[in-house]
Amino acid sequence: MTRVGVVGLGNVGARVVRQLLANAAVETVQVWDAKPGRAADVVATMEECTEAVRSPDVFDVDVLVICTESGSHVGYAKSALDAGAHVVSAGDSIADVRGLLDLGAEAEVRGLSVVAGAGMAPGLSCILARHAARHFDDVEEIHVFKAGTGGPDCARTHHAALSGDAIDWRDGSYVDRRGRSGRELVWFPDPLGSRDCYRGALADALLLVPAFPGVERVTSRISATRRDRLTALLPMMRKPHADGGPGAIRVEIRGRQGNGRDVVVLGAVDHPSVAAATVAAVAAERVLDGRWRKRGAMGLASIDDSVSWLSELSKRGVKAAAFEGAGSN
Repeated sequence: MTRVGVVGLGNVGARVVRQLLANAAVETVQVWDAKPGRAADVVATMEECTEAVRSPDVFDVDVLVICTESGSHVGYAKSALDAGAHVVSAGDSIADVRGLLDLGAEAEVRGLSVVAGAGMAPGLSCILARHAARHFDDVEEIHVFKAGTGGPDCARTHHAALSGDAIDWRDGSYVDRRGRSGRELVWFPDPLGSRDCYRGALADALLLVPAFPGVERVTSRISATRRDRLTALLPMMRKPHADGGPGAIRVEIRGRQGNGRDVVVLGAVDHPSVAAATVAAVAAERVLDGRWRKRGAMGLASIDDSVSWLSELSKRGVKAAAFEGAGSN
């Protein structure tokens, strides 16, 4: 019996449940949310093979997909590993990603997988980085840019990211850089167009560096308005939107090809909650069906088959595109 659990039923989690139910190999989806009544509402609107559990400690599943707010993913992941379940996390905060990666040794001993950062960015951005790397003999630099938010939890994470220090990778070590610095005008796929992007507390480097041994530079930036920057150190001034609308990612890879150097720029535009849910669902399905054979904790930049991942995501409506011309950084 193939069972999947989903904890956190906001914009991303509810969509993950819907996608998993479309997979004939998934017999049961167990769900839980900290908000009273939300799990029951999801069960009432989904198919009969969905069931709500009374507590996140009583999941009886093969894979647990974590879509809760930032700061809670590590605790749920530890409980899942103790219960013998694989973990897929859509979390994108530094604390969550770092904590999940720290569970790698335990997961490996148990013969289990922890897939960290399985969202839009990190997540889809990591897949694009791996795909672009096929163009090079040696990858020297990776630069990730993201725009848009998927819902209230995502908006709060975006707000917190601007107030924290960024993590860059430069010449063999992580370097802390001040958030809201490093302004760069970045072109995203239409309809977003150009956006000012800044450093922030983003987890991309923590997942990309281990997947690309020898890479010299890894950076990430997030789009922000002047008001975003000015209010980043204050509590959010207004309630986040239920869905932040279209978002986008841009991934620039620089490296050596033969005797020369080149740059490849890939991107995608979609509602962040839709893209994140699709990536998380595909990751969970691949863990279930055995196509994800890696044990321990890692991100999606560690995949070996970027073409099949992008093909499956495209079938589900999440499509990537190549930019013409070189980007700047």
